[in-house]
Amino acid sequence: MATQFQINDPSLESQWRAIILFGKNSATYKFAFAKAMIELLRSGKSSLSLEDLAAPFSRNVVEHLRKSDKQGNSSSSKFLNTCRDFVAGRISEDQLIQATVKLGFVNVVDAFQNVNGDIIKDPFYQKSYGDGKKEIILTDNIFKLREALQFINFEQEVDARWNLVETAWNLQLNPNLLEVKHDSLKQELFVDSYMRRINITSVRDALNGYQKGKCFYSYQDIFVNKGSKNICEVDHFLPHLNKRAHTAEEANINGVWNLVLADPKINSDKSARVPHRRYLERLYNRNEFYIESKHPLAETIINQTGKNKEKRRIFLQTQYNLALSHSIHEWEPWIELPGNF
Repeated sequence: MATQFQINDPSLESQWRAIILFGKNSATYKFAFAKAMIELLRSGKSSLSLEDLAAPFSRNVVEHLRKSDKQGNSSSSKFLNTCRDFVAGRISEDQLIQATVKLGFVNVVDAFQNVNGDIIKDPFYQKSYGDGKKEIILTDNIFKLREALQFINFEQEVDARWNLVETAWNLQLNPNLLEVKHDSLKQELFVDSYMRRINITSVRDALNGYQKGKCFYSYQDIFVNKGSKNICEVDHFLPHLNKRAHTAEEANINGVWNLVLADPKINSDKSARVPHRRYLERLYNRNEFYIESKHPLAETIINQTGKNKEKRRIFLQTQYNLALSHSIHEWEPWIELPGNF
């Protein structure tokens, strides 16, 4: 794999996130497949037949079809039409599952673990089609992944990416052209369409994968689950306190480019202070992750910070200098673990 996302970080978590977060936005099947595997891992089975996968896979597709009819770029899909028939009550659940076994996995089993034209270094399953059986054999890698601290965040990260892609399609936009805004009170991402606000997803869920489940400043593990005692907080890298000065320079301090996730204690300590300038490079790299991954937030970041890398670097440096001129002091966390982004 050659993504910048994984340089010096070949962990299983990073490989899983590369599958979910990177790649072309041509269909949403990989999201349904990921959620089906996450659900079925609880069974402890070492192999999953297409019959096993069909029920959770089709259920997730149907749930999203009920919200947004477009789930792929192809003008016609027999599988999606079958799911639509189920939504409309024209076929039974048994018929849906039989059709899913036959039609639902035509490309996704082979394509799921392919990132940037190659299979990931540590595959999570092997395809086994033969002797009248069609199944995937789970490798030790996915069971190790299930034991990882960050596994608890993965389902929400899959949903966040899925919601962003289908929102763009629903608005008849290329997902790369979605202009996303941030609601700081509700901690949600939304778009304005024909004077109507459309809520997309939690800011935490959307940002967490790109920080690899780590606090932006301290690299401590963070969590996005509402029930977690240590749920992370959304921080303005450059303080919101100086909004008027940034606005005068036509910079949206509330933009996605300036939002990061932080451990709550770290964020409380930082408050409205400006991070040390060495964190500016980290912010630049984080934003470039989005752009390289063809994420639906990429165009938003480009529009807010610049059309090319040099313009985006100059933009960040200019805004940083402006914030520092108002705040004077630079801040650093009291703890910082070895980093992975």
